Amino acid sequence: MALSKATVFFACPVEQVWRTVTDLSRTAWRSDLVKVEILDECHFAEHDKSGHVTRFAVTVREPLRVWAFTMENENMTGSWEGVFEAAADGTRLHCTECIRAKHWWMRPLVPAYLKHQQRLYLDDLKKELLK
Repeated sequence: MALSKATVFFACPVEQVWRTVTDLSRTAWRSDLVKVEILDECHFAEHDKSGHVTRFAVTVREPLRVWAFTMENENMTGSWEGVFEAAADGTRLHCTECIRAKHWWMRPLVPAYLKHQQRLYLDDLKKELLK
């Protein structure tokens, strides 16, 4: 199992960060995705550019505070949690992601992959919030 934690500061209100992260109908800012399917209010699926589909189930949704979900695809299972913290000049987003490879031979690659994916997501989010 691999665990990755990151905290990023955004110079914009928590409402804007929350809306951008949780609005699954507007994900064009994500450079790694082709589309997101909203299945119901607690389930969605991301289709990435390499053809993988990852299914998500929302486990916590406390507006402007916490958004968390489980995720699974053919290669991994895991969870993600975002904690949104209003700050004097903006917002801090604390992200914790944990994934487990389904195939033993993938396990050594998972930590680097996870860090890369988390960095890509946060870089894309920064670009979107700076518009």
